[in-house]
Amino acid sequence: MLLEPLDLVVFVGYCLLIIGMGIFVSQEKKGHEKNSSDYFLASKALPWWAVGASLIASNISAEQFIGMSGSGFALGLAISTYEWMAAATLLVVAIFFLPVYIKKGIYTMPGFLLDRYDGRVRTTMAIFWLLLYVFVNLTSVLYLGALSLNTILDVPLVYGIIGLAMFAMIYSIYGGLKAVAWTDVVQVVFLICGGLATTYISLQMVGGGDAWEGLGMLRKEVPGHFSMILSKGEMMIPDGSGGTKDAYLDLPGLSVLVGGMWITNLSYWGFNQYITQRALAAKSLDEAQKGMIFAGFLKLLMPLIVVIPGIAAWVIVKDGIDPGFINSMTDPSTGLVKSDRAYPTLLQLLPVGLKGLAFAALTAAIVSSLASMANSTSTIFTMDIYKKYFGQNASERQQVKVGRITAAVAFVIAAIVAPALGQLDQAFQFIQEYTGFISPGVFAIFFFGVFWKKTTSNAALVGAGLSIPLSVVLKVVFPALPFIDRMGVVFLVLAALMIAISLYEGKGKDHPNSIDINKDLFKTSTGFKIGAFIISGIIAALYIVFW
Repeated sequence: MLLEPLDLVVFVGYCLLIIGMGIFVSQEKKGHEKNSSDYFLASKALPWWAVGASLIASNISAEQFIGMSGSGFALGLAISTYEWMAAATLLVVAIFFLPVYIKKGIYTMPGFLLDRYDGRVRTTMAIFWLLLYVFVNLTSVLYLGALSLNTILDVPLVYGIIGLAMFAMIYSIYGGLKAVAWTDVVQVVFLICGGLATTYISLQMVGGGDAWEGLGMLRKEVPGHFSMILSKGEMMIPDGSGGTKDAYLDLPGLSVLVGGMWITNLSYWGFNQYITQRALAAKSLDEAQKGMIFAGFLKLLMPLIVVIPGIAAWVIVKDGIDPGFINSMTDPSTGLVKSDRAYPTLLQLLPVGLKGLAFAALTAAIVSSLASMANSTSTIFTMDIYKKYFGQNASERQQVKVGRITAAVAFVIAAIVAPALGQLDQAFQFIQEYTGFISPGVFAIFFFGVFWKKTTSNAALVGAGLSIPLSVVLKVVFPALPFIDRMGVVFLVLAALMIAISLYEGKGKDHPNSIDINKDLFKTSTGFKIGAFIISGIIAALYIVFW
C-alpha cells in the first residue's frame, strides 16, 4: 500500500464528508415527499456558483485526470484544445441554447425533441443516449478510476470498479440531483487543490526542486509537446500495441478550431443531459448563464491540472530521471509504457498528506461524474421511456423509485463491461471517438431544430438514425480520416439530407412546432458580457502563444 496513515486519514475524511453531506442535503422538510422536480432537477433552486461547480465536477473525471494526462504524455499541450474550446462553447450554449431550454421548462434533452419534433425522435435519441451513457461514459470512468486504484494502492481492477460504483451509489441514488450538485461544490475544491499539488510536484521533479524551472524545462526538453495545431506527420505517438500512429489522426490541425471540434463540444455542452441538467436546475436563466461563465473560467485552468503533469511524466520517462517511475508506468501484461498510467504514477511522488489530498481529488472527479451520469441516465429513462410507455399515470413517488432503480442497474451494467477497456492506450481518445459516432446527428437535429423553423420531424429522424451508420461506413472505408474530420463530414451529409427532406415535405412552410426566435430571447446581463469578453480574450491569447 502506497498511502501512509496520514494520507488515509485525509482520504477517509473526504469520503465521510461527501457521503454525510450527500445524505444531509437529500433530506426533505417534514411533511414534504420528494417529487420528480426535487429528484431530477434539485427543486430548480441551484445558485450560479453551484451550477458552475457541478458542471465542472460532472465533466472533469477520470477521463480528464487519467485519460487527458495520458494524452498529454503522448500528444502534449495540443490535447488542451478540448478544454479551451469547451470554454468558448459554454459561452455559445449560455447565449443561444439555454434561454430556449429554460423557456420550454423541460426536464430532459429528449423532452425538448418531443416538444420540437415528435415522440419518434424523442424515443430514438433517448435510447441512443442511454446506450452511450452506460456503455461508453459510465464504463470508461469506472475503468479509469479503477486503474488509478490499481496503480496507487495495488487494488485489483475488479474490486476498484465495484468500490467506486458503490461509493457513488451511496449518496446519489438516494438524493438525486440535489445530492449530486451540492456535493459537487465540495468535490471541485478537492479536485482543483489536489490537482494543482500534483502539477507542482511533477514540475519540481523535472526542474530539480524548482517548479518554475521545471515548467521552463518542459518547453526546452520537448518543444513539440507545446504545439497546439498539429500538422500531418509532425508527431508519432504510441498506438497501444507497441507501434505508433500519426497524432494528426486524433487532432487534425485547424479542424480543432473551425471543424469537427465544434460539433463534439456543442453536442457535449449544449445537448448532453448530464451537463445541461445542472443549468436546467438553476434558480433562473441569469443564474444558469452566470454558472456557465464560472465553469468557463475553470475550464481555462484545467490543462494546468491535467495536461502539464502528463507532459512532465513524458520528460521523466524520456530522460530516465526515475527508473521506479518508468517501471510503474509499464503495463505488466504487455511490458509497454502505458500513457494512461502517467497520472496515477505521479501521485506516488507526492509527500505524505498531499498524496491523500490528491488521491481524494482524483476520487472526487471520478465519483462526481459517475453520480452525474447515473442520475441523468435515470432521468432520461424515467421521463422519456418509462412515463411514455409503461407508467403514463405513475405518481411522483413511483417516478422517483424508478429513477433510483434505473441508476442502480446502470451501475451494475457498467461495472460488468468496464474491465474490457484494459487494452486501450489512451482511453480519452476512445471516449471522444465513439461519442463522435452520435455527435453529428445530435448536433444536426438540435441546431436545425432551434434555428431553422422549416425542419420537419422526419428530417430529424433521418438525422438521428443515420449518424451512427454513416460514421461506421466512413471509419471502415476511410480509416486514415481523423475522427474529428469524420464528424464534420457526417454532419454535412446529414445537414444536406435534413434540408432536402424538410423542403420537400414542408413545401417551404414553417413546422408547427418551430421555435420563435427573437432578439429578446438572447439578452444577457452586463456581468455575463464582461465575463464572456475576458474568456474570449484569454482563449485567443493562448492559441497565439502556443500556435
